[in-house]
Amino acid sequence: MQELKQKYDWKMTQLMKAAKSGTKDGLEKTKIAVMRKVTFLHRKEAPGDSEEEDTGFLEVTVSDMKHPPPELGPMPEGLSPQQVVRRHILGSIVQSERSYVDSLKRILQDYRNPLMEMEPKVLSARKCQVVFFRLKEILQCHSMFQIALASRVAEWDSAEKIGDLFVASFSKSMVLDVYSDYVNNFTTAMSLIKKACLTKPAFLDFLKKRQMASADRVTLYGLMVKPIQRFPQFILLLQDMLKNTPKGHADRLSLQLALTELETLAEKLNEQKRLADQVAEIQQLSKSMSDRSSLNKLLSSGQRQLLLCETLTETVYGDRGQLIKSKERKVFLLNDMLVCANINFKGQLEISSLVPLGPKYVVKWSTALPQVQVVEVGQESGAYDKDNVVIHNAGAKKHAPAGQSSHNKVYLGPPRLFQELQDLQKDLAVVEQITLLISTLHGTYQNLNMTVAQDWCLALQRMMKVKEEEIHSANKCRLRLLLPGKPDKSGRPISVMVVFITPNPLSKISWVNRLHLAKIGLREENQPGWLCPDEDKKSKAPFWCPILSCHMPAFSKALDLQLGAAVHNPVQSSLLGFSAVSTSLPQGYLWVGGGQEGAGGQVEIFSLNRAVPRTVKSFPVASPVLCMEYIPEVGEGEPSGTQDPQPTTDQPPTSPHPTVCLGLQDGSIAVYGSVDTGTQCLLTCKSPGSQPVLCLKHSPEYLFAGLQDGTVAAYPRSNGGLWDPAEQPTRLAVGTGPVRALLTLDETLWASCANQVTVLDATRLRPQQTFEAHPDAEASVTHMIKAGSGVWMAFSSGSSIRLFHTETLEHLQEINIATRTTFVLPGQKHVRVTSLLICQGSLWVGTDQGIIVLLPVPRLEGIPKITGKGMVSLNGHGGPVEFLAVALSTLAPDVLKGDQEEEEEGEEEKPTELDGPLPREMRKKGILLQYRLRSTSHLPGQLLSVREAPVANTLAHTEEDGSIYEMADDPDVWVRSRPCARDAPRKEISSVAIVSGGRGYRNFNAESPRRGSDADSTLLIWQVPLML
Repeated sequence: MQELKQKYDWKMTQLMKAAKSGTKDGLEKTKIAVMRKVTFLHRKEAPGDSEEEDTGFLEVTVSDMKHPPPELGPMPEGLSPQQVVRRHILGSIVQSERSYVDSLKRILQDYRNPLMEMEPKVLSARKCQVVFFRLKEILQCHSMFQIALASRVAEWDSAEKIGDLFVASFSKSMVLDVYSDYVNNFTTAMSLIKKACLTKPAFLDFLKKRQMASADRVTLYGLMVKPIQRFPQFILLLQDMLKNTPKGHADRLSLQLALTELETLAEKLNEQKRLADQVAEIQQLSKSMSDRSSLNKLLSSGQRQLLLCETLTETVYGDRGQLIKSKERKVFLLNDMLVCANINFKGQLEISSLVPLGPKYVVKWSTALPQVQVVEVGQESGAYDKDNVVIHNAGAKKHAPAGQSSHNKVYLGPPRLFQELQDLQKDLAVVEQITLLISTLHGTYQNLNMTVAQDWCLALQRMMKVKEEEIHSANKCRLRLLLPGKPDKSGRPISVMVVFITPNPLSKISWVNRLHLAKIGLREENQPGWLCPDEDKKSKAPFWCPILSCHMPAFSKALDLQLGAAVHNPVQSSLLGFSAVSTSLPQGYLWVGGGQEGAGGQVEIFSLNRAVPRTVKSFPVASPVLCMEYIPEVGEGEPSGTQDPQPTTDQPPTSPHPTVCLGLQDGSIAVYGSVDTGTQCLLTCKSPGSQPVLCLKHSPEYLFAGLQDGTVAAYPRSNGGLWDPAEQPTRLAVGTGPVRALLTLDETLWASCANQVTVLDATRLRPQQTFEAHPDAEASVTHMIKAGSGVWMAFSSGSSIRLFHTETLEHLQEINIATRTTFVLPGQKHVRVTSLLICQGSLWVGTDQGIIVLLPVPRLEGIPKITGKGMVSLNGHGGPVEFLAVALSTLAPDVLKGDQEEEEEGEEEKPTELDGPLPREMRKKGILLQYRLRSTSHLPGQLLSVREAPVANTLAHTEEDGSIYEMADDPDVWVRSRPCARDAPRKEISSVAIVSGGRGYRNFNAESPRRGSDADSTLLIWQVPLML
């Protein structure tokens, strides 16, 4: 006994040492590991490979007597408000961790242990192992974390540090291992429980009793889902802590590193959960088919990827547009096919309250993706070849009347609205003719005068506007798909129209976008489009990577021009239809500049409001374009710095429209208006000494230009919001070599010269400090980009990129790009980085070989260190990647609005028209036509019961009541009603495309050595699925 006790105590002291050493110097270890480019989260091939890593798996119970749970003492006096908040957040961390550990203990004590000991067994020991797999180890990890947390909480008021504790506790590969195993096993565990519930009444009874006996009535499922939610909870708490930790605080860098660590862990677990769910859905679908069916063979081949699946309502309309029937279907979008299934819920409902029951599916139809077309209401004409296609409405009677099929008119719900709109347009034309006739009358008649005639016109115009809105609303949640059917007797192809109603506008956008991109993903250049070095050269499935949507010449005229720079000028187009928004590239214009050494320059502008860009304008400039900067109008993307209106000036400054600045080889800076205002050159100025302008960046007060002679020129904004060409710029000396890169960060400007970076105060224009970015004096900094709390830099020589902290300027990580590119071009040791870009959790790196590398970086405000091997694109350029640019636009919020939000916004927009509270009559459902009518008591329509205040000085015609056109009874119209969820946050949806520019197009896939011409400057455009 004595020996056993000693052994137990020795184990405990070892564990305590591990926990404590992990907390004390964890941060130092982390930094060293980062510098060595070691990823903390590499997975061991098999658990238990190394003795040291596996110490956490020792069977050890941590007693509450020896190690009481962390407890925060009374708050000392004299704390700053920020310290008080930090203390409260620490309290939340302690409390949530205690609750989590209690939940884990409950699973083991209330469920696992009784089931293991029960006689006769309702669940075999082997099944118990599967259901509760890895829970003991997860509890162990968190018990050790609690011990370390207790010591940290005890010394909080003197040290105030917690970030390094998270780094040390959750950067161990053991944590990823046990959580990964748990997440991967979760679906299997749930299906086992579900099966046992259906087949063993004693097991179901046991679960019910346990749930009823617990104080909070949480089910076993509710407890077991907690490990999956744990890291997102930690991340929210650490984000709060970081917000309340001032710069320069000892805990700040370690909190940022901890946030990165947890985000990486959560991302990996999310991805594994997504893949496990995808496999489960595909298995569920293939179970519903006979083993011999070709579809089942396709699904079980393992080559299929599930991109989207959702329950949609299929609706069937009669030939007059009336709704005949509607039924819920499960629709699956796979990477190369679309499958629609009936949903069949079988089993007891009481079980579904204990564990989610998966439905059984019966496949209704499936079709190859290239043959599926999305047809919007009003787009019927161009979607298919009218003469050779007969359309049948799926689910309706098969044969339409002869007259209808010959005219090919399909009245499916909303098209009826089009017919009504056309009728209104015809009526308006007639009324306008009547108005002309009335104007020729010589006599004066009470209800036959110009005022009444104009009111008729106005009323019809308003009705047309309402009808257009109805059509727009009908499109918002209506997904209409044209599918191939069997040919008719004469051999003509029959197309079948299937109409689904999506739960909300967001869902519709998602379906249209993913259908569009999945089709592009099937093209040869995207099969595969990327290689993943970490998986033994396995290719990544195309959909979760950016998809190459097109490659095209950069300049329309056959000029031998060198590419210089590109920039995206976002512009919202209200003319784009609902689906066009989901399939087009990010809205706006792409400006591409270049030129030829010793000759002039050229600018080409492409419109992106479509699936493939087209040139809208090109013009020459005096000298080759070296750099570009897009400057949004004040309030669009930046705070107004010195934009307060000055009452002393005669004319208040106008808010300038967005502008694009070009920096040229001959030292000129040209400022152009955007395309919508005619792209006129607003002003040009010369740099001091006509030095070539290598880079441009702007702040609210200044335009900064990095020059060839080692200086930065700062041009102040003038009253009109542009830069004053007459005023001499302030010159800031940075070094002797050229200033190749500029970066604006908060209140500072980073400028690079040779291997040094100088941090300048962007308001006072004074240097703050200079640091060395590379030990080699020959390696000049060529690119700097910010993400989170770090800046990545690329250099003129060598194949490495380096990461620096924005606050302490510490060097945190170095990555060698050459190790990635060798997978595509073996033997190429000398690789140079020629362009950098960070976008939505990915660091894009362009090289002088024409190869593009994609590396994962965290998205949050932590340290953007690279946490995985990344991917290499098999599509690239024949020469160096001259630039990488991002085109990003946010979908107009009105596209996403549901009916309630539109009503709410409508009310907010009309405060001037209606004084006082809203009358009850206007609150009822319906679309209100609010127009001002004069002497219209004889016009048809219901009388409006609300009188608007008479407008001053219109004594001749006082306003009378007009009409409300009530649409509420029509099932095809989205009825506006009073908003309920006024405070619901509206999501923004970002549409993103990445543009690379370089010589020629090249496909690096070994099987297809197809290359474009290496001579011409070429743009490659990748699209990323809409971030919903």
